[in-house]
Amino acid sequence: MKSTDRSLGFTLIELMIVVAIVAILLLVALPAYQDQLQKGRRTDAMAALQDVAGSMEKFMLDRSTYTINLADLGYDVPMDSPEGHYRITVRAPDANCAIQSCYVLDAAPQGVQVGDTKCTQFTLRSNGVKEATGSLGNDCW
Repeated sequence: MKSTDRSLGFTLIELMIVVAIVAILLLVALPAYQDQLQKGRRTDAMAALQDVAGSMEKFMLDRSTYTINLADLGYDVPMDSPEGHYRITVRAPDANCAIQSCYVLDAAPQGVQVGDTKCTQFTLRSNGVKEATGSLGNDCW
């Protein structure tokens, strides 16, 4: 009887082909994954703006005026969104509307979200107008 002692396993070439295929898949999938992460973080800004807007409306009902100070609403100053990806600020509206009757809320990116060029900053006005800057513009909302 002739015995053949061949070891079973992968050759170096087969292993290199598998590594190359995995690398190509990562090159294709990683940018799409990062885009989805950025898109998911944008909801952090939207939720924070909606929450502050609700607090502003409660403040208005109690005092018949809006405030420009987030501390008046019970928030820490400076205020970050719940996940910390955005800094929330209140600013006085334009000259056509005084702070007593209008407000503008802004969410500016910070940390890893600064790299998001599609939706860079979110704005929510007291009249419900939602705005965003970046390459997607108002489609961010």
